[in-house]
Amino acid sequence: MNYQDALDFLTDLTKFGINLGLGRIEYLLSLLGNPERSLQIIHVGGTNGKGSVAMMTSRILEEAGYRVGLFISPHLHSYTERYLINHQPITEERFAALMSQLRPLLKKMVADGHEHPTEFEVCTALGLRYFFEEKVDFLVLEVGMGGVIDSTNVVPDPLVSVITNVTYDHMDYLGNTIAEIAAVKAGIIKKGGHVVTAAWYPEALKVIEEHCREEGASLQQVGKDIKWELKEAAPAWTSFDLTSSWGVYRDLRIPLAGQYQAVNAAAALGVIEILRHIHHFPITDDQIRTGFARSYWPARLELLHENPQVIVDVSHNYDGSRTLSAAIRDVYQYEKLILVLGMLGDKEREKVVAELAPLAAAVIITKPLSPRAGDWEKLADEARKYIDRVCIIEEIQDAVSAALEEANPDDLVCITGSFYMVADAREYLLKRFQTDQKINSRVMHS
Repeated sequence: MNYQDALDFLTDLTKFGINLGLGRIEYLLSLLGNPERSLQIIHVGGTNGKGSVAMMTSRILEEAGYRVGLFISPHLHSYTERYLINHQPITEERFAALMSQLRPLLKKMVADGHEHPTEFEVCTALGLRYFFEEKVDFLVLEVGMGGVIDSTNVVPDPLVSVITNVTYDHMDYLGNTIAEIAAVKAGIIKKGGHVVTAAWYPEALKVIEEHCREEGASLQQVGKDIKWELKEAAPAWTSFDLTSSWGVYRDLRIPLAGQYQAVNAAAALGVIEILRHIHHFPITDDQIRTGFARSYWPARLELLHENPQVIVDVSHNYDGSRTLSAAIRDVYQYEKLILVLGMLGDKEREKVVAELAPLAAAVIITKPLSPRAGDWEKLADEARKYIDRVCIIEEIQDAVSAALEEANPDDLVCITGSFYMVADAREYLLKRFQTDQKINSRVMHS
């Protein structure tokens, strides 16, 4: 089985849909020797920001000299991006070899009377086996969806559990209220564990606090136990101070835009402080500072070009659109905004459009390359409630190209929406702007 064969096989498993529960993944991992029981894991859940918190945490641990696995989803350009060791993706050959190892086990599961695992369950099992074989010192494991019934929740005793925040997303599976969604996400809290959260909705905090009390887990809360103060926000970086129960860190800087990244950094610091002061892993203040300085993460308010400024951002739900609109107002200087938007049909699209369209001089609606795109053209009807200049361009590259042609040097082009759409747009932009050595070098090598 080569890489393309392995990828095709895994992709074909989407036919089993989203089938929540832990029975299948637990049985599959037992056939693999339960690799999850031999890993030191930081488990990161939440609605938005979990990828950024996971990345910052892993960067700091790398600076401290550790071999760090990072499991994330979804990916932007290659499935191999989901499995990183010190931010280097798994090779295609290794991915194919592991899939060849798993495939007969999937057949055995069905023969033994079990349901066939889903794509994400196989994806998770492959990752846990890979990181076990590679003997990583830590695995920073991002939750896929939810928490208690997510396939990553096979972790028996994580070093730290993180719930970045709780907002509305995936309501069909997680619940229709903040409290219901928080109860699902709080399922990653383990007995006697250590928890960090940046949740700010009172009803979410109440649920998380109740779960911690029931499990006898300690809780560090961003805004209370870990405080942040924004110093300066620029299109390509953010600086801030952080204060925890154990120390003060002044003039930290991350190569990411947006005030919300200071909040994510505070959550990551909470993880590191627990590892330092409770689990007693050696990590210095300088390593924390350098780790933050190296915390670059694609498609999060990512500046790909200047004159005009071109940013891409995976604000794929309403809360993400709120943080994006705040950044557009507070961080960027521009004459007019040209917005390229493509969203999946199962998101709160009307709210997202209401948040972003009034800021724009022109809106271009495009189609994400996903079966979940649904009636994507109806986004244009929503946008016309707020702005006259709205057009529909189905092909993503054509939509981005049209936005660039419309833009003057002092304008801002913002391309946002689903991972599927932003990934395609980003790939096109990197090729188009490859002569811009300053921007491209930072993007590709940070």
